[in-house]
Amino acid sequence: MTGLCNERVVVVTGAGRGIGRAHALAFAAEGARVVVNDVGVAIDGSNASAGPAQSVVDEIVALGGEAVANSSDVADWAGAQELIATAVDTFGTLDVLVNNAGFLRDRMLANLGEDEWDAVIRVHLKGHFAPLRHAAAYWRSEFKAGRPVDARIVNTSSGAGLQGSVGQGNYSAAKAGIAGLTLVAASEFAGYGVTVNAIAPAARTRMTEAAFADDMAIPENGFDAMAPENISPLVVWLGSTESKNVTGRVFEVEGGLIRVADGWRHGPFVDNEERWNPADIGPAVDKLLDAANVPVPVYGAR
Repeated sequence: MTGLCNERVVVVTGAGRGIGRAHALAFAAEGARVVVNDVGVAIDGSNASAGPAQSVVDEIVALGGEAVANSSDVADWAGAQELIATAVDTFGTLDVLVNNAGFLRDRMLANLGEDEWDAVIRVHLKGHFAPLRHAAAYWRSEFKAGRPVDARIVNTSSGAGLQGSVGQGNYSAAKAGIAGLTLVAASEFAGYGVTVNAIAPAARTRMTEAAFADDMAIPENGFDAMAPENISPLVVWLGSTESKNVTGRVFEVEGGLIRVADGWRHGPFVDNEERWNPADIGPAVDKLLDAANVPVPVYGAR
């Protein structure tokens, strides 16, 4: 390894399994000191346990790295504050926050319950905002005290948030919100020496194993394109000092592919230069749609 993140202090949420675990191990391999956060719940958010986070810490320590476990609920205001404090109290500072924690409660919108909506929005969207908010407060205080800040936030959106996903209205809405939050945070935190980017990963985890069941077999060349470890090199680079000029971006990443997502953009327009008559709107919209790009299909749409 190159030591790309030597001595940087990194918090990774949802790091007990899957992509988060891969991030934690990859940062440690590049010399970072890692706070491994995970509440250890099942895929639907039930049955919390400190075991998964500690297991990853044990792996890192066994390989000669430095890490500490944290089991705070990142969607709880005080829990998120405690998480950031764990990094500062244990390692003396914080350089990188990787927001990754989440779970699923999938259901078609016509059958989706209020509790299923609230739970997914809470863990994904508030679970990004709360750690981000407390980390930003720490970095702002460091900046105002005259201490140099070269910090990073890497959020986790999803293709479901960028294009939508049938049967995942709650998850898609949360992940779209994370993409929007990333853009705002990148603008607001730039003056403090903090960059904010997001990834939209595709990999085989507990949350996606059913969707990627057909991709379980490893091809003859030995490259497992759906392995969660494929996502982490980009995240490690985004957490390094080398990425200081990259902010406010969303990257799609899968296997060996990295793509910059374009997001919502101003498209074709028409200006009537006076209030429209509703009867004239239809022909105008037809012309606009003829000139516009065709939207990327929603995942799972027929």
